[in-house]
Amino acid sequence: MEIRSRDEAVPFTTADGSTIRSLLDRTNAPVRNQSLAEATIAPGEATVRHHHRRSEEIYYVVEGSGLMELDGQTARVAAGDAILIPPGASHTIRADASGPLRLLCACAPPYSHEDTFLEE
Repeated sequence: MEIRSRDEAVPFTTADGSTIRSLLDRTNAPVRNQSLAEATIAPGEATVRHHHRRSEEIYYVVEGSGLMELDGQTARVAAGDAILIPPGASHTIRADASGPLRLLCACAPPYSHEDTFLEE
């Protein structure tokens, strides 16, 4: 049985500029086909627009609110919203200035820096 506490996950900055805590992935568990991480975006900040060629992502907003942009379409998102990001879709998410945006990121296949293509 694999159980990981959020408090055990050491935060790091990904290629897109968000602060990530890897909850379960290839680096800390016998994961093969997916990964789960918690991302935090500071108030008023955004991830760098990017895409993943292989990974399908699901964002689940846990705290805060902001703007999600996916392939040119923009929508407001808030705690309780789930967002599907297909492979190849250009995306960025911005936290409102009122507070941080915290979300869970599920990726299949698992997240990797090599599959993250920045579109600055």
